[in-house]
Amino acid sequence: MFEKITTRINRKFFRHMASYDINLSELKKKQLQGAVIIDVRNHKEYKEGHIEGSINIPEYEINNNFVNIIKNKNIEIVLYCSSGYRSIKAYKKLKKLGYNKIYNLYGGLE
Repeated sequence: MFEKITTRINRKFFRHMASYDINLSELKKKQLQGAVIIDVRNHKEYKEGHIEGSINIPEYEINNNFVNIIKNKNIEIVLYCSSGYRSIKAYKKLKKLGYNKIYNLYGGLE
């Protein structure tokens, strides 16, 4: 009984890597291969520090501007934020917009 409760709590609060998640070394490889790295944090957070070569498109602006900025829906895209929560939301939005090769930096910058 206790194990079932523990398992449910872990599933609810501790996310495991999904098929679209990548780690930092995979991000670096993808960046060298030409992937677009997108920081989905707000503009202030981006100015405070970001991954070199990334562009800032806040998660809340994805539906408005993304198609005009990144027109190729088959280019590899890596999303990141502070913890991974906003980048997962951005991932879902981009999937709905028809982008195919999207990855999420697991755990974000933390």
